[in-house]
Amino acid sequence: MSDDIPGGERPAKPRQLGRGLSALLGDVPPPAADLPPPRATDAVPVEFLRPGSVQPRRHFNEAELDALAASVKERGILQPILVRSDPDAPGRYEIIAGERRWRAAQRARLHEVPVIVREMNDEAALEVAIVENVQRQDLGAIEEAEGYRSLIYDYGHTQETLAKAVGKARSHIANIMRLLNLPKDVQELVNDGTLSFGHARALMNVENAEGLARKVAKEGLNVRQTERLARQPRYALGTVTNHIPKPKDRDTAQLEHRLSEATGLKVGIENWGERGRVSIRYESLEQLDALIDRLERGWR
Repeated sequence: MSDDIPGGERPAKPRQLGRGLSALLGDVPPPAADLPPPRATDAVPVEFLRPGSVQPRRHFNEAELDALAASVKERGILQPILVRSDPDAPGRYEIIAGERRWRAAQRARLHEVPVIVREMNDEAALEVAIVENVQRQDLGAIEEAEGYRSLIYDYGHTQETLAKAVGKARSHIANIMRLLNLPKDVQELVNDGTLSFGHARALMNVENAEGLARKVAKEGLNVRQTERLARQPRYALGTVTNHIPKPKDRDTAQLEHRLSEATGLKVGIENWGERGRVSIRYESLEQLDALIDRLERGWR
């Protein structure tokens, strides 16, 4: 199900996100209870900054960094880097948003960079970093999904509050988080740009995602070609010879009926000895959202 959250249990205390990047940077006054006022600093030495401990972005394109460094060398940094005090090094700072600009500044051999200092905890820092990177389209799909997962796991947010904060559809949040169910090797191919988000979505419903991913990468297949290949019987989930479903007994049929009644959708159960799979079929995003709402009410 697309609202499944890979890798852990859902916490019980959701909280509303902030008011967007403009408010967090000080362009729009935030509610006093949400964030402290910013403390502006003209410039600080580049060596006084370090990457953020909760920064969702992990991959930086070398060619893009070189291009940004050339621009920074000519025009300087036009938007200050958002930072907070480094708890482990008095007088130094941890980057919340703007690590790419900081890296480019070092390549451009700048000695100082402009910053805005705002004191915030790890939760608020992660929220701001995700919003800033998503708005700039700087995050890869896996990085974006991992950021959402952290906010849900660690801080009790829901997909609905995340969608409102980053200006994305709730279905986007649900679908991109499904990428975290892919094997790690496939996720790495998405991270390094070998596979796109479209490729990854096509691989989410195949039996041997790693094998198909290697084939797609080796042959340079586009998304449509990958989707066609994923529908072939040799890759379709549940068609591998050692995973042939056993005939359904009366108990399994009754369980399917009960789950269908509970969800309002068609539910299938397949058994492979001690293993198996439960599938839920939906015909529209509205049906998916209704299912997610029903499940979330059960978790709270």
